[in-house]
Amino acid sequence: MADIKETPLLVIGGGPGGYPAAFAAADHGISSVLVDMDPRLGGVCLNRGCIPSKALLHIAKLIEETREASHMGVKFSDPVINLDELRQFVQQKVVGKLTGGIQQLARARGVETIRGKAIFEDPHTVRVEPVVEGDTPKRIRFQNAIIATGSSPVMPRPFMLNDPRIMDSTGALLLPDVPKRMLIIGGGYIGLEIGTVYAALGTKIVVVELLDGLLPLADRDLVKPLEDRLRKRFEAIYLNTKVASLTPQADGILANLEGKDVPASSLFDRVLISVGRRPNSNGLGLEAVGITVNERGFIPVDLQRRTQVPHILAIGDVSGEPGLAHKATAEAKVAVETILGEPSEFSPRAIPAVVFTDPELAWCGATERELKEQNVPFDRMDFPWAASGRATTLARNEGKTKIMFDPQSGRILGVGIVGVNAGEMIAEGVLAMEVGAVARDLAETIHPHPTLSETIMEASELALGGATHIFKPKSAKR
Repeated sequence: MADIKETPLLVIGGGPGGYPAAFAAADHGISSVLVDMDPRLGGVCLNRGCIPSKALLHIAKLIEETREASHMGVKFSDPVINLDELRQFVQQKVVGKLTGGIQQLARARGVETIRGKAIFEDPHTVRVEPVVEGDTPKRIRFQNAIIATGSSPVMPRPFMLNDPRIMDSTGALLLPDVPKRMLIIGGGYIGLEIGTVYAALGTKIVVVELLDGLLPLADRDLVKPLEDRLRKRFEAIYLNTKVASLTPQADGILANLEGKDVPASSLFDRVLISVGRRPNSNGLGLEAVGITVNERGFIPVDLQRRTQVPHILAIGDVSGEPGLAHKATAEAKVAVETILGEPSEFSPRAIPAVVFTDPELAWCGATERELKEQNVPFDRMDFPWAASGRATTLARNEGKTKIMFDPQSGRILGVGIVGVNAGEMIAEGVLAMEVGAVARDLAETIHPHPTLSETIMEASELALGGATHIFKPKSAKR
């Protein structure tokens, strides 16, 4: 065993929580060592999740737009898909460029990176087990540590059949081929995003969801336009349906289904398991330092992101939901400020959620369902995109923007958007909630015309009595 390395700060995990934490610490004069198991910084998000999936979703959108252009008098020939070039674009020109940039920033800031698995030996020491043959184990002593080990896809035991045709999201994003027919188990955002990609490439997609609706955390009225569009592009979407078993056969994977009005069995070339993610808290040696995880495997933290051992902090997916990259990055800054002794806490008024399908679905603050469950009084104002000039120019009128307001003060309680570029638009709602804006603030903010952002302004105008492009009967005006 080599000599023990000393560092003021140890960061475990190089994803969207870990590397921003190490960078923020360096910017404030704190030297750090970052330990990660991957050969490239960026974590799941950059290497195997958010970034490659969005690159592929962009390709899917291009394909769908060329097909839909025929309704506008412009016809394109069918696309020719070169999988090798597509993989190269995603892995080299997108992922490779971004990971290379992060590595350069680490060197510029003097952040030392070590590849390996960090395991706590005591409250101030970790052992770094090598993940590359020939490397030697290392020990690191630290004053403070930040755990940012993220999460991994859940693979239910009955589906662990050691067959490469049964994939998780990581395998699916590698585009091993374009199957003729694919089953997606799980109607959450990961499954629907990957289904959108493969459908555009020519795969017949069947989605099976155990619950009674897609995207269970989102409001039903926002999900409906997306579901309507997906039902036209997918072969089938089965709700309230269970996959009882998967059986590998020479000619495909046989899935036995249990549900009303669904086929008892069906054959697929590939199956994507997309039923959730679990925190990467096992195998860290947490018991050696007195940290206990909760029943779901998350590491409990306080508002400053401190664990039960105050000089060891945890951020990102491993510390609780929602499992979102931008949440982890925000928590990283709070954790570093806590180590610096600054009065900081993680208490956002709104964390945006985005589903990057087509149309996109985004929301922030309280959903309508949550407000009803908590018996919180609210007024809801909807602006249908059928009345949006910009949406009409795009031939995409299926969207809507809705805002929930406090009926007395007009304060914004939540914003929901479904439609083209909803993910870009939701930031205005987040900012409005963070500054405590009221309906009048948004209504009287001049928005550029013609844009989709105007739908936020006009939804807010409805709360004040009426919007230019929506007729509201006098009896309904406040």
